[in-house]
Amino acid sequence: MAPRDPREPGRSASVLELFFDLVFVVAVSIASVQLHHALTEGHVLDGLATYGLVFFGIWWAWMNFTWFATSFDTDDWLYRVLTIVQMAGVLVLATGIEPAFTDQDYTLPVIGYVVMRLAMVAQWLRAARSHPSVRRTAQVYAAGIAGVQVLWLAQLVLPEAPGMIMLVLLIGAEVTVPVIAQRRGSAPWHPHHITERYGLFTLILLGESLLASANAIIEAVHDTDTLGPLISIAALTFVATGALWWIYFWPPHHRAITGAGGSLRYAYVHYLVFAAAGALSAGIEVEIDALTGHSELSSLAASFTVTVPIAVFLAGTWWIAIRDHADPLVNTVVPVAAVLVLCDPVIPVPVSLTAAILVAVVIVLVLHPPVSSPAPPPSDTARTWRRGPART
Repeated sequence: MAPRDPREPGRSASVLELFFDLVFVVAVSIASVQLHHALTEGHVLDGLATYGLVFFGIWWAWMNFTWFATSFDTDDWLYRVLTIVQMAGVLVLATGIEPAFTDQDYTLPVIGYVVMRLAMVAQWLRAARSHPSVRRTAQVYAAGIAGVQVLWLAQLVLPEAPGMIMLVLLIGAEVTVPVIAQRRGSAPWHPHHITERYGLFTLILLGESLLASANAIIEAVHDTDTLGPLISIAALTFVATGALWWIYFWPPHHRAITGAGGSLRYAYVHYLVFAAAGALSAGIEVEIDALTGHSELSSLAASFTVTVPIAVFLAGTWWIAIRDHADPLVNTVVPVAAVLVLCDPVIPVPVSLTAAILVAVVIVLVLHPPVSSPAPPPSDTARTWRRGPART
């Protein structure tokens, strides 16, 4: 399991990685549905807090596998088995999402999460054993991840209030492990491969929003009294989702991870981008409930469940990928658009202002292509990986 060549031509997502993403579709869908129920019932703060915690487990497990795979994907039988074990952990986590929202019971999500992370420990130990150039880094990853998992299991026996505090502290410990490990050296990553993987996950999350738009049409068929508003919200959210896709894939994402600092920023800020995209589908469903009189939220509050995720998605995408590759006009328009989107709820027709703003942003991006930048030099690890033994 030697590091793969970071300049390998034609590197793209493997069929195993695509299969791996399927189970995350299940987990993200359940989390979005439960967030929708919580918001519709008026449990805004509790719903958002639980969604943030659950989505962290989904995102962090997916992200860690993705970065490991870009460096060490051997696609042999052991690698495949350990990956399938992680997939099983995702399904266990997904099973426990509803109890986490309704009863604040995180037992199943934590167990599923630990299963995924222990499988990742096995992968890192295998990498440490196989190649000297990344041995120390891999050992730190394995030890750090394993130690935090012990604490995750210990958290299950704590009372509710201390247990919630411990959850937050453990999240901080998880995100610190890569920062410490990277100081020992960095495994080489393939910029095009890693950003393709992030793009595919973004498509999954935006697909949830398209499903919410379709639900609006389905509701319209059964409720002729709100036929016009429901069709309107479906059309406008479809336009908004298409614009978000356009905006996200406008910049050259592979240029955003040219060093250790850039890669960590890209990886970590994507939590906000992904969580916002997942919350958008829930917000659209809440808007539908408000239009049909099935929500405890006012129409104003319901509109914010759509506009806030869109604003966060815009701001996050601009921060990690657009701002370093755009001219001054684009770097002004996108952040301002994120702020203006928050004004949408004052408009009588839901999502209308948001859709118009996003279309305007797309027009600006079409007229102002990304600013080119020189290719980054290979990292130290990328230059030295070939000096190790042949890849097995």
